[in-house]
Amino acid sequence: MTERLVVVGGDAAGMSAAAQARRLRTAAELEIVVLEQSDVVSYSACGIPYWVAGQVGDRDDLIARTPAQFAAADITVHIGTRAEAIDLDAGEVHARGGARFGYDRLVVATGGRPSRPPIPGLDAPGVFGVHRLDDGAAIRAAIDRLPADGPRRGLVLGGGYIGLEMAEALQDRGLEVTVVLADPLPMALLDTDMGERVCAALGAMGMTVHADQAVREVLVDADGRACGVRTDVGTYETDLIVLGLGMGPEVSLAAESGLAIGPTGAVDVDRSQRCRDHPEVFAAGDCAQTFHRVTGEVAHVALGTHANKQGRVAGSVIGGRPARFAGVLGTAVTRVRELEIGRTGLCTTQAEEAGFAYRTDVIEATTRAGYFPGAEEIAVKLVTEAGSGQLLGAQVVGGPGSAKRIDVLATAIWAGMTAEEMAGSDLSYAPPFSPTYDPVVVAARAVSRIEQG
Repeated sequence: MTERLVVVGGDAAGMSAAAQARRLRTAAELEIVVLEQSDVVSYSACGIPYWVAGQVGDRDDLIARTPAQFAAADITVHIGTRAEAIDLDAGEVHARGGARFGYDRLVVATGGRPSRPPIPGLDAPGVFGVHRLDDGAAIRAAIDRLPADGPRRGLVLGGGYIGLEMAEALQDRGLEVTVVLADPLPMALLDTDMGERVCAALGAMGMTVHADQAVREVLVDADGRACGVRTDVGTYETDLIVLGLGMGPEVSLAAESGLAIGPTGAVDVDRSQRCRDHPEVFAAGDCAQTFHRVTGEVAHVALGTHANKQGRVAGSVIGGRPARFAGVLGTAVTRVRELEIGRTGLCTTQAEEAGFAYRTDVIEATTRAGYFPGAEEIAVKLVTEAGSGQLLGAQVVGGPGSAKRIDVLATAIWAGMTAEEMAGSDLSYAPPFSPTYDPVVVAARAVSRIEQG
């Protein structure tokens, strides 16, 4: 008898689950139905800032696969279909308009919800999120409407990855950019000394940063459109506002249906992505709770890399192949103009909260041999356990060629290496790519020398 898998949400986690389940089970064994509330599936939200900036030419370039392509693989996608309720007892998903979809297995992949604090005026026209392709189209259209010979001002709320990427995109489109954030520095998951490097670089790029200023009100003009923000310190005028305030889990459907929600506010799942209280239901992606690889504690980290892997785990288990999600380090990179930023594992605040006795070390080096053209400055910071030298976290800030070095450090932390082991690792060298000792090795050597002493 043919079983049915219903997937709610057609982006990274949902489509990864559907595709993996299909690889393992034929259409005669498993019918797969995906419900997606928008008109696209499998798109890159991470690419929206680069589309707004004009670095990506067309909206469709951000779409990996279409419903027709999934249909060719015997995966039925219903676009424009919003799931409004899950009847766990009956094994049904109820969609807007009255349609019902029975299931034997269910994957909840409802993604994340952009943070929108209760600020008066935040819902006014002229305030834009950066979550869906329609958001990118709306921002592009708003920029196109600005007069070519008048003020062209853009204001970004928030200084995380999306906020800084959108600040660059607005500047690329010829806007004067102001960044307003409630935190003391941009990139809150960096330590203060590394965040200060980022803040200084933004100023050197011609962006105005107002830090440590929570927005109290979005100001509107006579037509009701956003025209500025008010903080406790001052008022900042603008022609459009872009929100980069982070993401939380979108769990309203899951919670209202009775699925257990964990302490992070995301759906509680085990390491096979099964909901603990309903083993026929899986959750994956930004809506699901996970755990940190270093601390073992529950965590919620909204990144597309995790969503794809969690979806694949769920699809594998549904397809009959055992699989377990291995946890997260929160490894991430971004770029603002020539400045590259990377981080992985624990920052000092997280290390302290987790109860580690830790030490930190920062080294400054160059991305290539110092004499080679194009060598750029790079700072590498390591967070290690005092005494053992166990690698807990790392941060990188520097010029072109810096950010992806975080992957070496993430791999070392993932493998449970100490700084001494990292210092002895066999990394490549040639003058166009690194100094004789790569900066990550130099940082590890600095720690290991002190620990040995």
